[in-house]
Amino acid sequence: MMTATRRHALRYFGASAIVFATAAPFAATAQDRTSVKIGYAISKTGGNAGGAGITTLPNYQLWIKDVNDAGGLELPDGTRLPIEVIEYDDRSSAEEVVRSIERLATQDEVDFMLPPWGTGFNLAVAPLFDRFGYPQLAVSAVTDKAPEFVKRWDKSFWLLGGGHDYTDALAKVLSTASSEGTINSKVAMISVADGFGIDLVTAARPAMKDAGIEVVYDVTYPAGTTDFTSILNDAAASGADSFVAFSYPPETFALTQQAQIANFNPKVLYLGVGTGFPMYGANNGANAEGIMSLGGIDYSNEENMAYRKRHEELTGQAPDLWGSVITYSSLQMLQEAIKRRGLDRDAVSDELSNGTFQTASGEIKLEDNQLRTLWLTGQWQDGEYVAVAPADREGAKAPKLPKAAWQGQ
Repeated sequence: MMTATRRHALRYFGASAIVFATAAPFAATAQDRTSVKIGYAISKTGGNAGGAGITTLPNYQLWIKDVNDAGGLELPDGTRLPIEVIEYDDRSSAEEVVRSIERLATQDEVDFMLPPWGTGFNLAVAPLFDRFGYPQLAVSAVTDKAPEFVKRWDKSFWLLGGGHDYTDALAKVLSTASSEGTINSKVAMISVADGFGIDLVTAARPAMKDAGIEVVYDVTYPAGTTDFTSILNDAAASGADSFVAFSYPPETFALTQQAQIANFNPKVLYLGVGTGFPMYGANNGANAEGIMSLGGIDYSNEENMAYRKRHEELTGQAPDLWGSVITYSSLQMLQEAIKRRGLDRDAVSDELSNGTFQTASGEIKLEDNQLRTLWLTGQWQDGEYVAVAPADREGAKAPKLPKAAWQGQ
């Protein structure tokens, strides 16, 4: 495991006054304190590092800089305390993330913990957040079991929706296109054998059936798969006009490149996490046109666009086009809850459950510890990853189908 050094902090945060972890005992009262300890374990190395390094870690860094530049976290009495950071690299290991979270709670005695990246890791650490009494703002976690988890872990908050939200939206897009004669009513689906892929494909099967879409190919592949040649060949032979992959970033990028090599160009190409990364659009250029995935953003949302500009200016990279703004918004919620209720974790959790917050995503009020106002389907259109579903939400664009032909073939 590794903690951030002051040199790293200055590189990340410029001139921000960041206070880093020491062996000092946990202060008993706000008057005795010189800082608020916030810790997290994040995938800085290993297979999850790409996703964590785009959606999660830069937003942690940006928020900490913003807070400390303003003098620290504001408490109910108006005093401010700077954030003291304790960071561990979970090395993309489920065992390591569990050990790190336990260490943050029992040895480092942090005041608050920020969640790891990924559905599987958030599920792995949820019992620990609950056992030690920490609110868990699970952003990069898609699960249909959120209502059940909230009952089991009442300080858990699930902010990216469930598999059925995304698959119902996708099935509606496919059904509409099919009824208009743009595509046929067949879909080929693949999914990564991980919490994310399992949740999505489990929801997709009944969603497609209810929408009148026939699943003619349904394969699960192991995480870390790099060669999709046989899968793409089988999908092409299935007769489906639509190909859907509930994939993680490495597979998403690999599938895109291998589909071009194989000249596999379905009328609907829907891929998983990573499609909404700015580098995906940059790397694929015109060949990103028409590709669909989860999320998307409304480019007319001024709060979101202001956040995106500041994110890029201060971190040196653009945020993703799905979970980044929600990640930052969740931290704004935590900040405001602390301002209203202080450092008592039970009180902060209660405020997160019941309060209303102004954020970079707009106004947020959770429903049963869940964020329910979400963009569910996005598509690359003219170099932008726009939101296309829910279609009746202000800011939604109409999907462009069929997908454009690969360029350079």
